[in-house]
Amino acid sequence: MDLAYLRAHPHLLPTFLHHQRIRETPVDGGSICHTSRLTFDDGESIFTKSWPETGGRAPDGFFAAEANGLRWLAETGTVAVPEVLVDTPDLLGMAWIEHGQPSAAAAEEFGRALAGLHRAGAAAFGAPWPGFHGSAPMDNTPHPGPWHEWYGERRLADYLRLSVDRGALEPADTARVERVLAGLGRVGGDEPPARIHGDLWTGNLLWGADGRCRVVDPAAHGGHRETDLAYLRLWGGAPFLDRILAAYAEAWPPAAGWTDRVPLHQLSMYLLHTALFGAAFAPGVRDTTAACLRLTA
Repeated sequence: MDLAYLRAHPHLLPTFLHHQRIRETPVDGGSICHTSRLTFDDGESIFTKSWPETGGRAPDGFFAAEANGLRWLAETGTVAVPEVLVDTPDLLGMAWIEHGQPSAAAAEEFGRALAGLHRAGAAAFGAPWPGFHGSAPMDNTPHPGPWHEWYGERRLADYLRLSVDRGALEPADTARVERVLAGLGRVGGDEPPARIHGDLWTGNLLWGADGRCRVVDPAAHGGHRETDLAYLRLWGGAPFLDRILAAYAEAWPPAAGWTDRVPLHQLSMYLLHTALFGAAFAPGVRDTTAACLRLTA
């Protein structure tokens, strides 16, 4: 078993894991899946993600959504992504990327590439496959727009519903988010669908030893390019964020007032977190909703 054989016979990886000498080393890779580095006898490695054994089976389409998203991003020839080698209902295998350190040069290259990705566009809001954002189902049913209608229905309202069902928000929180939903059409900033990563916070940037920044763990779909830019600012922000955004703006300037709309895009991420993890993230929803209400008033 080596990478050439694996590319030709990807479906055999689970069998070879049981019957061949493949060294498996657990590695960091997120909070949902079991992640490993598999090293073959010739020294070549791949990165794999599988559903934890204690969690039963992966949701239908979970790994396919990520594989489809990575390939959809890669086909533009813009942002760098790990090559998808194995895609089964229970496992995703990708090329191993040696980790490096962030640099200003890599950040600028990434900013230009991200602008190119967004300009590649999408046929509609959503995507041709069912999606996941983390472990939460993401409604990708294609929608013609305008963006604020699609975003309100398919992201904010959906994640709000999941958060309420979980008991993560107080009734007053729900009422404030519903006021944001009612005022979305007054905010402006609508654009045609861009091809976006969809979960582009700093933890999903992989800075390689080769001096390139790659994107991983996408929730890829046709959306608003400002969503990716807003997510890059979350939780301390991406390394060299100013260089990323400057290079992006040189390649394709964002629409006027985009920084004012950052909270509107970040609200979907905070609502996703209350849906997945509960009331610990409710303060983020409250603060972000307050900023959004100043926009929609």
